[in-house]
Amino acid sequence: QVQLDESGGGSVQVGGSLRLACTPSRNTANTNCVAWFRQVPGKEREAVATIYTPSGNTGYADSVKGRFTISQAATNNTVFLQMNNLIPEDTAMYYCAAWSAGCSAVLTDRSAQQIIRTWGQGTQVTVSS
Repeated sequence: QVQLDESGGGSVQVGGSLRLACTPSRNTANTNCVAWFRQVPGKEREAVATIYTPSGNTGYADSVKGRFTISQAATNNTVFLQMNNLIPEDTAMYYCAAWSAGCSAVLTDRSAQQIIRTWGQGTQVTVSS
């Protein structure tokens, strides 16, 4: 079974940047779709960025377009989330997830998350003003 190791969270001020990394630590089968989600206490988890790893096609939530960039390393299976121009509303626990197909559906349909079985442990991002 795939395990996902996340890193890169932290605390920054408004306008700052962070880069999150998600690395599969075991079998990478069925990881065509990799995405970053975020969740704050009392709210539903939302997808912020997706990548279809065979082609590199990406998708973003409207709230992060133009500020966040999802990418994959050329030499291994690590997926990054570069977050620029951070705002307090970006404060959340960020989770990496991987599954086999239907990448972009999670951006518009929260019920699409139900098929995902592989999640990372989460990394906290805090943006202060």
